[in-house]
Amino acid sequence: MSNGGGLVYVVDDNASVREGVASLIASAGLTAKPLASGQEFLALPRPDVPSCLVLDVELPGLSGIELQQELVRSGIHIPIIFLTGHGDIAMTVRALKAGATDFLTKPVDDEELLNAIRQCFAGRHACPHLSEIESDLITDTLCAAEEISSEIHFGDIVGNSKALRHVLREIETVAPADSTVLIYGETGTGKELIARAVHNLSARRLRPFVKFNCAAFPTGLLESELFGHEKGAFTGAIAQRIGRFELAHGGTIFLDEVGEIPLELQPKLLRVLQEREFERLGSTRTIHTDSRLIAATNRDLKRMVQEKNFRSDLYYRLNVFPIRVPALRERPEDIPLLVGYFAQQISRRIGRAIESIPSETMNALVRYHWPGNIRELQNVIERAVIVSRGPVLTVDVAELNTHNDAPSCESSHDHKSLDNLMHEQERTQILRALELAGGVVSGPNGAAARLRIKRSTLVSRMHRLGIHMSRDFNGSNSPGPNREIYRASAFAGRT
Repeated sequence: MSNGGGLVYVVDDNASVREGVASLIASAGLTAKPLASGQEFLALPRPDVPSCLVLDVELPGLSGIELQQELVRSGIHIPIIFLTGHGDIAMTVRALKAGATDFLTKPVDDEELLNAIRQCFAGRHACPHLSEIESDLITDTLCAAEEISSEIHFGDIVGNSKALRHVLREIETVAPADSTVLIYGETGTGKELIARAVHNLSARRLRPFVKFNCAAFPTGLLESELFGHEKGAFTGAIAQRIGRFELAHGGTIFLDEVGEIPLELQPKLLRVLQEREFERLGSTRTIHTDSRLIAATNRDLKRMVQEKNFRSDLYYRLNVFPIRVPALRERPEDIPLLVGYFAQQISRRIGRAIESIPSETMNALVRYHWPGNIRELQNVIERAVIVSRGPVLTVDVAELNTHNDAPSCESSHDHKSLDNLMHEQERTQILRALELAGGVVSGPNGAAARLRIKRSTLVSRMHRLGIHMSRDFNGSNSPGPNREIYRASAFAGRT
């Protein structure tokens, strides 16, 4: 990397970090000037060559943020890349709003730092505002990245729309309160990013952030995954397992798709919320936990309560501070920023150089309704970066238009179809377990043990799913006294 004699100041009170970063910069063909304090930097004459500043946040005497403010007051314009030992989102927001180019967390990835320096010398701050561009080519993704940096930027939450600003204000309000948060939003809207932002702005930000998708595990494994189990608690439990709530002690646990937690497990989750205690499967020892719960769902929990599919007391405990994440079609003004952000991140990752986006392409992306929300947009941009042969981003607009007649929101019919699909999967698992167990429900080798659930729970679900069977006790093929055998001929029973 050569930038015609560019000079990079490295200000860090840690000598090993300072010299390491300076060596990295020198290896890239630039001149590095290591300094131990902000005062040393201010005492230097301004260079007559392009320069940028790699600045540690926590400096003795004059902090990195204070040095940035002093430079602004003095009218000194130099791109600044902040380095910090921990991801402080509030500090990041202040620094970016004040004009910082980037904000990286130690230990810094070498390529990430060099890329940030490249952007400084590429003239990120000389880019015009997207809305002011009337030419055939909208300014390249570096301009989009600059626009992003000058707006509210919570980690990877990008945008400046009124709807998003409202969400970010809610995050700033609830984060210090340590209360339970329930995040509503369609699939792909970035609910996990919202949860992480709440955690990162809270007093627990230096403690664990444990995420768990309740829809990603079979029903029989949920209790063990959340609360842990002891060795021998059920067939296959060959060792003790620590559950997610224990792992999150002192920090935050994020339960995504919380509406998928089965009714029989909800009282145990309610107890954790109310009493902050639980027992592992197979244990009588009560474990106390200090973790903040953030939950998310794309379903209507209030309607589920009315339909008796979700406990009302758990709903009220979860719904202390609800945050609704807007769908992408509700914030179209953020789409250009997101396109630029994704294009820059993806092109950097795969080694491409995307410099511009045709205006007709951007207009088509803004008009599209994005049923898959931000996740769909990210996938479209990634595919576009891969297929683009030159510096201009090529998006298959015709492919987007073929989907323009699709419904713009998730309907109750979609939820019903999803429920039916999940019920079919659960029914298939139960039938398979019964088949492997030879029709036996209880006992160490029965279907309940194979599914890691209680016998009564299994029988209840069988009735709910329309699995009707006849029972035999102590029959000629009975594996033991009073073991229930469900004949395979009844497996196909439905209601």
